Amino acid sequence: MSETQRVLVLWDIDRTLLYVGDIDRQVYRETFAEVVGRPAEQLPARGTGVTMPLAIRSLLLDNGVPELEVPELLPRMVELLPRRLAAHAQDLREQGVLMPGAVPALKAVHAQANLVPTVVTGNLRPNALLKLEAFHLDGFLDTEIGGYSSDDAHRPALVAVAQKRAQAKHGAAFARSNTVIIGDSLEDVRTGLAGGAPVIGIASGKTTSSQLASAGAEVVLDSLEDVSQLLSVITAVTVNHE
Repeated sequence: MSETQRVLVLWDIDRTLLYVGDIDRQVYRETFAEVVGRPAEQLPARGTGVTMPLAIRSLLLDNGVPELEVPELLPRMVELLPRRLAAHAQDLREQGVLMPGAVPALKAVHAQANLVPTVVTGNLRPNALLKLEAFHLDGFLDTEIGGYSSDDAHRPALVAVAQKRAQAKHGAAFARSNTVIIGDSLEDVRTGLAGGAPVIGIASGKTTSSQLASAGAEVVLDSLEDVSQLLSVITAVTVNHE
C-alpha cells in the first residue's frame, strides 16, 4: 500500500462500536404492534447482523402474518422504525454502552490521512445515525458515504454502495485491494466475502474468535483496545490484496 493510496474502512456499528441492549428489540415490538395491531410473540434474534428489512420480514412471518401481506406491511414498518427509535433517544444514551476501545480506535483511524472511515451496517440510515449521535461517534465517520440497509436489504451489496459513494466524493477508485470491513458477526464476514472486502473480525459480540476465523475473517482481534495493532492490521490486509 503506497502512502498516498486511500483505504476505505467500513465499520459495523452494533456490538462492534456500541451496544444498545434490548432497545432495538423494543422498537421492533412497538412497530409490529402498531402496524399489525397485536403483540409480537417472537422477536428477532440478538446480534446476528442481519439487515433490518430482512429482520422485519422474519418478524412478520414468525408471528403468523400471511406471506401475501408482507409486501404491504414491511415498508410501513421500515418507515415507522426510525421514528420509534428516535423516541428512545434518551434510552440510547442512558442504557447503551460503548464497546471497549471503540473511541480511541475510531479517533486513530480518523486521524490517518489515507484512511476513509465510514459504516456498512444492517441498520437503516436514520437508525444508524441516531445510535452514532447518541454516543458522539458520528464525528469520526463520514456517514454520507456509508452503506445502509435502507440502500439494499442484501448486506453484501452495501460494500459496493459505499465504494461508489466514496469514489464520487474522493475521486479515487475503491475495490477489494483498498477496502476493509471491521465487524463482530458472521454476517459481517459474509458481507466481506460476498461483497468484495477483507474482514477484520472483532470478537466483541456473540461470535467467538474461532468462529470468525473459520467463517473467513482475514484477521481476528479480541477487541479494539490495541489501537496500534488495529492500524497495522488494516495496512496488512490491504497490502496483501493488492
